[in-house]
Amino acid sequence: MAAHLKKRVYEEFSKVSQVTLEEVPAKKLRLTKPSKSAALHIDLCKATSPTDALQYLLHFARKPVEAESVEGVVRILLEHYYKESDNSVRLKIASLLGLLSKTQGFAPDCVVDDAINTLNNEKSHQVLAQLLDTLLIIGTQLPDKIAVIQRLIDVACKHLTSTYFGVRNKCLQLLGCLGTVDKPLSKETDAGPGAQTSPVRDVQSLISDYFQDQDPRVRTAAIKAMLQLHERGMKIQQTIYNQACKLSSDDYEQVRSAAVQMVWVLSQHYPESIVPIPSSNEEIRLVDDSFGKICHMVSDGSWVVRVQAAKLLGSMHQVSPHFLEQTLDKKLMSDLRRKRTAHERAKELYASGEFSSGRRWADDAPKEKVDTSGVNLIDSGACGAFVHGLEDEMYEVRIAAVEALCSLAQSSPSFAEKCLDFLVDMFNDEIEEVRLQSIHVLRQISTHITLREDQLDTVLAVLEDSSRDIREALHELLCYTNVSTKECIQLALVELLKNLSKYPTDRNSVWKCLKFLGSRHPTLVLPIVPELLSTHPYFDTPEPDMDDPAYIAVLVLVFNAAKSCPTMPALFSDHTFRHYAYLRDSLSHLVPHLRLPGRKQTASSGLEASGVGSGSLESAQNFLQDSLIRVSALQNLETPGAQDLLEFTIRDLQRLGELQTELAGSADFCATYLHCQLLLTKALQEKLWTMAVPLCLKQNAKVSTAARQILDETYKLEFLYSGLETQQIASIHNVRLQAKALLLILTARSKRGVDRVLGVCEKFLQDVESFQRLFMTELPHFQDSFVEKLLELMPRLTACKPLDLVKILQTTLRQSRFIHLKLPEQIHRASATIIEPTGESDNPLKFTTGLVVALDIDATLEHVQDPQTTVKVQVLYPDGQSHIIHPKPGDFRTPGPGRVRLITQVYLSHSAWTEACQIEVRLLLAYSSSSSKQSASKPAWNESMDGLPTSESCIEGTIHLSKPVKVFIMPKPARR
Repeated sequence: MAAHLKKRVYEEFSKVSQVTLEEVPAKKLRLTKPSKSAALHIDLCKATSPTDALQYLLHFARKPVEAESVEGVVRILLEHYYKESDNSVRLKIASLLGLLSKTQGFAPDCVVDDAINTLNNEKSHQVLAQLLDTLLIIGTQLPDKIAVIQRLIDVACKHLTSTYFGVRNKCLQLLGCLGTVDKPLSKETDAGPGAQTSPVRDVQSLISDYFQDQDPRVRTAAIKAMLQLHERGMKIQQTIYNQACKLSSDDYEQVRSAAVQMVWVLSQHYPESIVPIPSSNEEIRLVDDSFGKICHMVSDGSWVVRVQAAKLLGSMHQVSPHFLEQTLDKKLMSDLRRKRTAHERAKELYASGEFSSGRRWADDAPKEKVDTSGVNLIDSGACGAFVHGLEDEMYEVRIAAVEALCSLAQSSPSFAEKCLDFLVDMFNDEIEEVRLQSIHVLRQISTHITLREDQLDTVLAVLEDSSRDIREALHELLCYTNVSTKECIQLALVELLKNLSKYPTDRNSVWKCLKFLGSRHPTLVLPIVPELLSTHPYFDTPEPDMDDPAYIAVLVLVFNAAKSCPTMPALFSDHTFRHYAYLRDSLSHLVPHLRLPGRKQTASSGLEASGVGSGSLESAQNFLQDSLIRVSALQNLETPGAQDLLEFTIRDLQRLGELQTELAGSADFCATYLHCQLLLTKALQEKLWTMAVPLCLKQNAKVSTAARQILDETYKLEFLYSGLETQQIASIHNVRLQAKALLLILTARSKRGVDRVLGVCEKFLQDVESFQRLFMTELPHFQDSFVEKLLELMPRLTACKPLDLVKILQTTLRQSRFIHLKLPEQIHRASATIIEPTGESDNPLKFTTGLVVALDIDATLEHVQDPQTTVKVQVLYPDGQSHIIHPKPGDFRTPGPGRVRLITQVYLSHSAWTEACQIEVRLLLAYSSSSSKQSASKPAWNESMDGLPTSESCIEGTIHLSKPVKVFIMPKPARR
């Protein structure tokens, strides 16, 4: 009994009581950041000299300051400002006040009073200018505080009388950025230079007083302040026009540059106003007068002013035609002189008291020399402004003149015809950039002009240029140019064939040029067809070689002309018809469909003739919409016949994209999206969901392949197509989540995936949260969808075990509804075509092992967004090695909207081979989802990121952008 009691005593005293965590008070830590203002105050107090203080301030300016610390820092800076006697330190403090006023979340109105007080007590001119700059920054940050703005304007008006040009500049800049034209200035603050008391005036009249300032920098600042008022939407008074015209002849370049801009602004505000001509009783429109003034500035001594004047001329489309045509003739035209009537001439002769005696020959003939200052409607120095601009020594001026000519010629067909000779002459410029710009300009105005034979001869001479860009730009110009005679066609053909023989790489560009040249001039090609095809009415001629690119070029010209000329096929020989059939199949993009008499139509030709292949765009759009409506009627894809309907719809959409190029992007996008849904439905119908895992290894691999294919297709849908709206992108992400859920289920069912299922589940939940954050506004369109069911179950999913999560996902996948696709207006599919190399050559590129050989790449890109960073070149060797090359930004050209040309070189190298083998070259589109997606959750500071799964924000990959081209290469062993 005693032993039993002893045992019980020990049991009672050996009890362990556990205290729950809630009973123990948690220790809270509060992290505080060191005060910026205190640190700055300590540093400034430690400074023993102005140099030390300036170093501390420079070091402080490099560090960011939070919005809540700005006010304290400002107080410390102002306190030290009042104590500091060195101008450089005060100047830096004033600069820091302006920088701190730009801080987001800080209201700088509390600094205004202190800044104005320091301004009133400051004696240094440089510090005054910096303080005014700080006030300007504060004013731009507070556009709604009318009282503050008015105070700042009063301060600027008060200091306008300063003797230092920098202070006057800042005051004028402040008036231009903050002043208003509808509110007059107060009498106390309105004081112009040298005026004690002045009547109430507005900001414009005050600024215009400084147009005549003695310092050119102040005059420039005054004009720029007036232009700033214009940029803020305020209308400038017409009375300033005469002052601006006088300033355009100022001695200083900056003043003239700003004055020219002011003259142009006033010409846009008051184009129809009437202004008098000096020293005469004539009046002309203000836009015409200002046009003459700006034309005169094209001959300015400064090339910067000349460039600006030439650019401004191109935007003056309201000028009278005779003023416009005067810019192309250095001699003053008669219609820009005032002509005196016969009565005025007789009256002047009678008043002089002299009559013709007849002793001298033609002593009463009209004299050519006239008083240019009194009777000209335009300044004689403005005559031939574009001639001067096109002959300028600076190529920047020549380029600006060419662009201005283009802008004016596009709005005036008659002016386009007159300036044609001048633009053609620019093709011989010594600078390649000028030549290229002249070709582009002539291309833009080609609808208004027709080239003569002498002009075409000058144009075609550029084909001998060594620059590929110049030659291709000229080919593009000839595509859209009209010529006048059949001799022009012959001349163009001969020169293009010379170009083809000298530069064989221009083959596709020359063929394309001849295609458009023939289709635009069928009546001019018809008389020379026998000569081009070397046919004879009585004798048989030898059949040309079809491998000759020159002969193909001639056929492309003739066949495209024959499309609009039904009598032309009668001139063809038998072998020409055979060659047409061959080219129609091999070069269908260059050779059109022809209705040849007595010839049997091929299947493809009959299809096009019946209108199926080239049907109207409207009917194709209706067919696309009907197909989508038919599919949208399917509520469940597991119903009998639903998958067959889906397969037929996918086939129809793919065929529609081949026949109708305008709808190729939309049709391919819909077909790919429906294909993803079809793959997903078939995967969910496999037997593996009702069988044990060891019995369905084959089906497991099949479904895994389908899920990965769906993932690849969704990345193509998102990054390969442009023009998508948020709803379409959300639908793509919904399908991607379904594919990831399918992969998660398969991972959990496999033996090897049990260990890593936890990480995959965390990754999947992050993706779901990311979808909710990115597409919150689109969730109403996803009723009964997979992602909506997941979001409803999200609290349960985050708390359950991985295996329970897998079961929930499997059930949700089979119960989710098919999301119908709504198309935007236009979808474009990114594509690329490799022009060179063609892959047709059997001659290998030979090079020594260890060295490199350059392979020229020429490709055309369509609808690729940001190609300089996304397009890569892949080279795949026979041994499986793959090299990815990043082209240089300079290798990309932009010949037209949505089109990019890639011309680059790829360097190949390999070890020695026993025989020649083929390598594959293709273009890739690199994508990264980091720009649009962020990680759903961030780890705590004390957690390691090593065990976290990679989020979707890190996903990067490549998509095949072009078909592969095979090239033979042969690395030879090095000689010893």
